[in-house]
Amino acid sequence: MPAPPDRPKEAVAPAPAPLPWLARWLLLAFAVLCLVLGVIGVIVPGMPTTVFILLAAWAAARSSPRLHGWLMNHRLFGPMLRNWQNGRTVSRRAKWSATIAMAFCAIVIALTAHRAWLGALGIGSMAVVLAWLWRRPEPAASEG
Repeated sequence: MPAPPDRPKEAVAPAPAPLPWLARWLLLAFAVLCLVLGVIGVIVPGMPTTVFILLAAWAAARSSPRLHGWLMNHRLFGPMLRNWQNGRTVSRRAKWSATIAMAFCAIVIALTAHRAWLGALGIGSMAVVLAWLWRRPEPAASEG
């Protein structure tokens, strides 16, 4: 029996070079800013939370392993970040929360917009985001 053909060796990607200290500090400052904005978004209706937390995790992963680990293990933010990291999934609960928050904001905009086109622009933007969000896959049942 002939010997199996040699399999090509898998190329191992070299570890990325460490960032210069200025880049690390700028990314850390960006991560903290995004985290603060995300926390404000939890409290203030109409202000996004998820996008700021995702940006904070991205910047922290490149600048501060400690902050990144804290975010990934956080009681509120961790599951969302892990879902996004594991296949860009969004939980059904998060989709419904976003839908309800945006519906509330759409009502407020419709009632308070000074110009009809401004209200339509804001509500249309939210509709596009919701359409994109609901097309995201949901995590497997075991992942939460």
